[in-house]
Amino acid sequence: MLFHQPTQHVASTLSMKSFFKLSSYFMILRRVYNSPLATRGGRARCKELMTKMLRLSPQSVRTGPSARGEERLQDGAEILNSTVKALKDGQVVAVPTDTIYGLACLAQNSNAIKKLYDIKGRNGQKPLAICVGEIKDIYKYCKVSVKEELIGELLPGPVTLVLERAEVLNTDLNPFTPLVGVRIPDHAFMRRLCQMCGEPLALTSANISSHSSTVAIHEFQDLWPLLAVVVDGGPIGDKSRLGSTVVDLSVLGKYRIIRPGCAFSSTVDVLEHKYGLSEDTGDQ
Repeated sequence: MLFHQPTQHVASTLSMKSFFKLSSYFMILRRVYNSPLATRGGRARCKELMTKMLRLSPQSVRTGPSARGEERLQDGAEILNSTVKALKDGQVVAVPTDTIYGLACLAQNSNAIKKLYDIKGRNGQKPLAICVGEIKDIYKYCKVSVKEELIGELLPGPVTLVLERAEVLNTDLNPFTPLVGVRIPDHAFMRRLCQMCGEPLALTSANISSHSSTVAIHEFQDLWPLLAVVVDGGPIGDKSRLGSTVVDLSVLGKYRIIRPGCAFSSTVDVLEHKYGLSEDTGDQ
């Protein structure tokens, strides 16, 4: 009853000026009441669909060669636990990476994968990448034909390696191809999230299919009510929205750039000049 417009009887006892002021006041209250967020202590919930909005502290976000992950992630323990629970419940979450924001679910959960495609409005013939926490995990879910040192040069980092998939990987994930892209973001929260889940995440950009990639959570606000958790890692810096560089390494001694992405030059330099791979042009 609080948000009903004043009745005709009330309006008749007020001047027109007072009436419009009162009407404006009620409109503002209605917007606040219907707002999807109710912020408190850096966390909020979308009121109707109970989307958890969780904000990472700055020290919980990035990692690097000299960073000690456990110390940098201590403040994010509660957020990690909430996100892991949502993923293990078969839900889809939004997460920051080292390039753009992503949508993620458990790669081994077929129902969650379908939900991810539905939320994104993605063509079922477009593949999803997987995200793991450590280089050793790549060998569980992919058949690797390049040196481990080469992988270590590129990952963790803004690169997706396309490799032959292993039999243990969910057959409902990209069933139309024998290959799969795999990522290890240079991002402390994401790496720890994968480690705690104990299995790979299916990962794609946090946007409606064919729309621009996103580097802040407000840019995909329309998707919030469809997600169980939105992890706010803050703006992802001076990124070009190109996403990771995607390179196919499934052919021995060859590489093929599928998407140039944001690390094209450095990736090609490693592949050609340091490890002697040649570009696969498709010529027989």
